[in-house]
Amino acid sequence: MKNDAKTALIILSDPNSNSDDANGKLFNALAAAYDFKQANQEVTILFQGAGTRWPALLEKADSPFYGLFEAVKDKVQGVSCGCANVFGADTTGYDLISTNAVPGTSGLPSFVKLQEEGYQIITF
Repeated sequence: MKNDAKTALIILSDPNSNSDDANGKLFNALAAAYDFKQANQEVTILFQGAGTRWPALLEKADSPFYGLFEAVKDKVQGVSCGCANVFGADTTGYDLISTNAVPGTSGLPSFVKLQEEGYQIITF
């Protein structure tokens, strides 16, 4: 039986907080992405809010999450454009997503569009 489930994982936690909560949310998001990927289910990862600061940190080999991130990096859709601007995130190498033209911003990912594309949305 074919599974047509699609899941979008939205990472919002702030790495600058250096808290167990933020690290735990990131770890669980990446672990979920890995689980979906291993099950051959469609999964996409978006970094939004203060979470836009994560990608630059995850690229560093000394990050405790580096190995897991490398295993799911191909599932990263991108980084919220407007949030990256607000939070001063280094988004080098990542697509900036601006499908939701929120007034006063350069745009954020559209949850409506994700739902219309059949994605279940989970936030971390």
